[in-house]
Amino acid sequence: MNKEKMNIVITGHVDHGKSTVIGRLLADTNSLPEGKLQQVKDMCSKNAKPFEYAFLLDALKDEQSQGITIDAARCFFKTKKRDYIILDAPGHIEFLKNMVTGAARAEAALLVIDAKEGIQENSKRHGYMISMLGVKQMVVLVNKIDLVNYAQSVYTEIEQEYRAFLKELKVEPICFIPISAFNGDNICEASPQTSWYSGPTVLEQMDAFKKESIKENLPLRFPIQDIYKFTEEGDDRRLIAGTIKTGEIKKNDTLIFYPSLKKSTVSSIEEFNTPERINAKVGESIGITLNEQIYIKPGELIAKEGDNQPYVSSSFRVNMFWLGKSPMVIGKTYKLKLNTARVSVKLLEVIRVLDASALTTVENKNEIAWHDVAVCVLETAKPIAFDLTNEIEDTSRFVIVDNYEIAGGGTILANLNNQTTSLEKHVQERDITWDKGAVSTSERSNLYKHKGKFIIFTGSDQANLQKSIAKNLERKLFENNYKAYYLGISNIKTGLDSDMLYDKDNTDEYLRRLGELSRILTDSGQIFITTLFDVDDYDIEKLKILNKPYEILVINIGKNNFTQFKVDLNISHNEVIKDAVNKIYKLLQDKDIFIEYYL
Repeated sequence: MNKEKMNIVITGHVDHGKSTVIGRLLADTNSLPEGKLQQVKDMCSKNAKPFEYAFLLDALKDEQSQGITIDAARCFFKTKKRDYIILDAPGHIEFLKNMVTGAARAEAALLVIDAKEGIQENSKRHGYMISMLGVKQMVVLVNKIDLVNYAQSVYTEIEQEYRAFLKELKVEPICFIPISAFNGDNICEASPQTSWYSGPTVLEQMDAFKKESIKENLPLRFPIQDIYKFTEEGDDRRLIAGTIKTGEIKKNDTLIFYPSLKKSTVSSIEEFNTPERINAKVGESIGITLNEQIYIKPGELIAKEGDNQPYVSSSFRVNMFWLGKSPMVIGKTYKLKLNTARVSVKLLEVIRVLDASALTTVENKNEIAWHDVAVCVLETAKPIAFDLTNEIEDTSRFVIVDNYEIAGGGTILANLNNQTTSLEKHVQERDITWDKGAVSTSERSNLYKHKGKFIIFTGSDQANLQKSIAKNLERKLFENNYKAYYLGISNIKTGLDSDMLYDKDNTDEYLRRLGELSRILTDSGQIFITTLFDVDDYDIEKLKILNKPYEILVINIGKNNFTQFKVDLNISHNEVIKDAVNKIYKLLQDKDIFIEYYL
């Protein structure tokens, strides 16, 4: 029978003894490879340097040379109760960003404070970060108690001061344990040197940690990592791959995909080189196929019909720790990574900033500086799916990327879906300040014999057919003396967007510029035609907002993959081009785009 597994993060200020604690645990639980302890001792003797249990952690090449841990190292050991993974989270302030990675996977935390040096700034920062990342079980290890002669008064003073600090964060530590990691005091066995202490040893407390709520009992959350197409002749199935975060998935379950809101049922659950399965659970990396083939993208979040569903929104209140050297400023575009979703994000509002060491707050700031902790409002370029941290922690955690580097991380506190988006505000302000020319819209319409219109051709896999129909529509409109102009999306990318490196994560900015261009061209009275591929409901809605006060016309070629946006005309991929153009022309007539008479 497989034993229970648990992830525990250990952290603390630099040189307070985290690595020594880990080394001692590995040695005293006989978790080291045979002969490893003696090998390290012999190495130290050969180099005339005193042996340190911290030297047992040789997973990181710079550990001994620099004397500090510079990455989150994973160490493994076992007790009779369970198997442990210890995440060694760095304590040096320069490497705090790595701690985000370490702590985010932990179910419990050990925070080490040097009895002689006392509570340091990073001791408080790490306490705050552990609480912010939702690690609810925390134990404080008062290390190097031997250096203060095992004085109970020193231990008590640290306990009272740090407990008061954690109380301000609404964190209740399970206990404080006086230890000497170097001597082994209270690590695996109770120490006679601390007869005044009657609590558990470190190992006893670790075995006493409670496992998180069984994630199988939580609602299904299955972020889509990638989608693979089968290549056998006539097989149009798609394999949806990812790792189950919470819940369980079974064959024939009805699934809802967020944020697209599409639905389908599970046809099969597949894993490489294994028999067909009927279910899969938390932590398993699997692929599924669907009974009804639907068009979805990597980054979507799968939930099960009947479960509590995730939120879908473009704005939310978050708790965030900023690690970037440059401050996070209002209005600048960053990248947000949440589960498998990647989307542009902006800081809308800084509600308050907390100094994590002094616990002083500042309100109404316009930026979040290096090592600031902030409660703030973020807005993504399009809605994404998520949960709140007090409901399902795994799908509430995110990181912010600035210039290809992780610059911040945090958790989502509240959904703010009902507020006006910054895009809508922009359009309102843009139209108020629009500098109109001397020719009115009606004058242009009367002269051109038609109204300005933005026509978008969409479809996921009919690119050539889209272009052919769009260009033939342009030709027919031109031959009837209408002012029509086709502009291919590739022309925009190599022209208007030539200052942008091609990146699929920049889609939002491509669309924003296209929307601004369409507003200008339709205002000039032209019929502006373009083709778009691989767009969703939210992309079209964005263009619709940007093109205001003018309307857009959406022609879909082939299978209609929209779930919320109602297209104006759907054309079969088998349609003859001439017939398709005539149908669109008739649609323009029916919508009174053409003016048959004018003053």
